[in-house]
Amino acid sequence: MSVAPAHSPAAPTPFQSASGPAALAVLLVASTLTVMAGAVLVPALELIRTDLGLSATQAGMVLSAHGLSLAVASPAVGALADRLGLRRVLAGGLALYGIAGGAGALLDSYPALIATRALFGMGAAAVFLGSTAALVDLYRGEARDRVMGWRSAAISVGGLAWPLAGAALAALSWHAPFALYLAGLPLGVAALAALPLDAPPRSATAAGSPPWRALGAVRPVRALLSLQLLAAILLYAVLAFVPMHLAELGRAGPLTIAACTSALSAAMTVAGFGFAAARARYGNDGLLRAALGIWALALAGLGLTGHAAAVIAASAAVGVGMGLAVPALTVGVGAAVPSAQRGRATALLASATFAGQFAAPLLLGPVVERTSAATGFLVAAAVGALAFAWSLRAPREVLSPAPREAA
Repeated sequence: MSVAPAHSPAAPTPFQSASGPAALAVLLVASTLTVMAGAVLVPALELIRTDLGLSATQAGMVLSAHGLSLAVASPAVGALADRLGLRRVLAGGLALYGIAGGAGALLDSYPALIATRALFGMGAAAVFLGSTAALVDLYRGEARDRVMGWRSAAISVGGLAWPLAGAALAALSWHAPFALYLAGLPLGVAALAALPLDAPPRSATAAGSPPWRALGAVRPVRALLSLQLLAAILLYAVLAFVPMHLAELGRAGPLTIAACTSALSAAMTVAGFGFAAARARYGNDGLLRAALGIWALALAGLGLTGHAAAVIAASAAVGVGMGLAVPALTVGVGAAVPSAQRGRATALLASATFAGQFAAPLLLGPVVERTSAATGFLVAAAVGALAFAWSLRAPREVLSPAPREAA
């Protein structure tokens, strides 16, 4: 496949000027909103389930319903970003994120809540894609590794701060945490002010014809997207069912639940800050194999432990794996495609991420309802172990593709 060089008018770079500290700050803060999408509601999940009389699967859907609309909308958002530019797509997504997410503070109907979560997912698709693709496009080489590590750390800091804020507000009402989504509105204004100007719209054929089929033919893209899907399923298995597991142990208070998500996020922060150095030493493939092994062990620990302190420790171990895998998968997908296709590739990454979040309660919810949360974690651990075994046989170039900046 032949694609015009990055300096050609047919494949312009995404931005016309270099980014500054303000643009980087906006993109890192916007990155925290992706994990906030579900994590901010975790401390209130048992309250919502009890107040609305929901089953375990229904309660899990409150946490992850936005994942379906996000996964479905992401390809269209990716194509739109490649044509219109990331700046406007990100700003519009932040506005929809704030309005639709904040609407939950005013609702008492489960169907209405799920409907607004679906609209919220469309905004979250633009936030995820715009912030991720902009960071990949604005930086190269070691600077990109460093910034992607910062992104992972920012996501985990958000995963630490937002659930704590959600726990504090959940003490007032389960409606109150939804108000935190309104942060998307001022951040959308900041994105318009701080991000550099988008390049002129790309032509319809700039990314090759047909672009989606071309992306699907790239073996590393397929493999990395599959791992992204698995990572999202395992993460949301922890977020959705740790509260129920703690309830089984008699320790289901909002602060104990928040301690688990905070431990996960704190460990992810530490791993994220060390990502650039770790990738330089072990490579993308080494980090992804390590993450899969850690997840298998941590999920098995969650299924076997009977103490709240051990649940917190196992949650932290899951965070270590996420801190390694999230930037490695993002950098890998970004490297596997030319810049003119990066919006679409990032859209597929978003679809995999949030399809996994949506699928987690549907796949594991029936197991948990018929047995226990502990059994659900053991099933997830077995899946992680199988993925780890596959990764040991996968060629290095599949998990660590060579950069194709202007292929």
